[in-house]
Amino acid sequence: MALDVTVGIDIGTTSVKALAVDAEGGVVARARVPHRLVVPAPDLMEHDAVRAWRRGPRAALAGVIASAEQSVSTRIRQVGVCVSSMVPSVTAVDNKGIPRTPGLLYGDARGGDLGAAQPGSSEEVSEFIRWTSSEFPGARGYWPALAVANYALGRRAAIDTATAFTYFPLHTGMEWDAELLSRLGAVPAQMPAVVPLGEPVVKMGDGVLSSGSIDALGEQMVAGARDDGDVLVICGSTLVVWVVVPEWVEVPGLWTVPHTVPGKVLIGGASNAGGLFLQWVAAMIGFGSLEAALERFDDVVGSSPARDVPVWAPYPRGERTPLHDPARRAAITGMDMTHGPSAVLRAALEATGFVVRHHVDLAIAGLGKRSGVAPRRIVATGGGSRSRAWMQALADATGLVVDVVAVPEGAALGSAYVARMAAGLESSFEGGARWARIGGRIDPLQASLEPCSERYLSFRELSGDVG
Repeated sequence: MALDVTVGIDIGTTSVKALAVDAEGGVVARARVPHRLVVPAPDLMEHDAVRAWRRGPRAALAGVIASAEQSVSTRIRQVGVCVSSMVPSVTAVDNKGIPRTPGLLYGDARGGDLGAAQPGSSEEVSEFIRWTSSEFPGARGYWPALAVANYALGRRAAIDTATAFTYFPLHTGMEWDAELLSRLGAVPAQMPAVVPLGEPVVKMGDGVLSSGSIDALGEQMVAGARDDGDVLVICGSTLVVWVVVPEWVEVPGLWTVPHTVPGKVLIGGASNAGGLFLQWVAAMIGFGSLEAALERFDDVVGSSPARDVPVWAPYPRGERTPLHDPARRAAITGMDMTHGPSAVLRAALEATGFVVRHHVDLAIAGLGKRSGVAPRRIVATGGGSRSRAWMQALADATGLVVDVVAVPEGAALGSAYVARMAAGLESSFEGGARWARIGGRIDPLQASLEPCSERYLSFRELSGDVG
């Protein structure tokens, strides 16, 4: 007898995570391979693509299978593998599929000034290709992280149709546009193959390698934020906020995208006020890695009184939604001689909650009162959801209960479900809902609601947006 598992691998900003998952969504084993985020200048952000996009997924897959075999008393049969990654990203690869230029990441200034472009806009990735082709002309390919990983694992450079959508109109939905690519210094042959989401790319051992997924799409499938007024908050290096609504409405400053739940739509977007911001704050006042900082947050935040906290504008590297201002920088107000590290940390955590509240306020206002939709709860996922203090700050700053998912590696879990589809074991994305599990609920502290609401107004003013 063998235990069949699918493996979901997520290439994140600071690590590659992998989960081996059984048919019911139970996590059999985990693996994590860290890598460094390179910030050579305030407006640049990149990876060592060899380490993060090629070696990382290989090591994570080997590690999670080895861990699974140690944790159970039977043979592990790997029936499917799926990789997810952030978008956009680009590197140039040589004839062996090995990256030869930096791995450019979302928000890097080499992607140009996007303004309030929707996530489906190809403007950023187009500029990435232009820059990369000038650095390494004649490369075998100009590939995103997903294609690099799929080639490293299965010897085929492929991406899924959802990832390809972020290239539109460079990819028309049917093929690569040769004329548009030529303006960027590339040709269709240098771009990855496009395979439908949830379909296999190649045979791999006892199973198949799936075409892949976008990280946030994987989160949506398995988080359980499905009802109108649910707010999905992905607490990763980037903070991602999605409000579930019943109809397509475009709100200035926010993005509107389809939900994986039929008949539902998501309004929100991505903010730089996530784990990278918190790590920056923690490092400034003497803490170490993000993981260590989150542990320390839980220890020290409670010592700062709810009514005596400064206010951050959490933008050391500009802001994405809803402000769309890459030149914006961080500021803190309300500091006095009585404030120490705990107050600064608490203020940073609250700032992430205020960013969530801002997204929610704009989304609900955009729907209008006649919609009848009101925010009902936060569903929190991502590595930061392990921090009780961060989750409490989200609850206090928004006034909403926070349901914390049982499996914080949501993108990897969603990818493991997509791998089951590629293996022919699932027939629809809707089935991912049965893997959604809540690990705990955090209620807002009544004593914090009034002072947090007052600080939220200060946050909006400090951020230059008081509408």
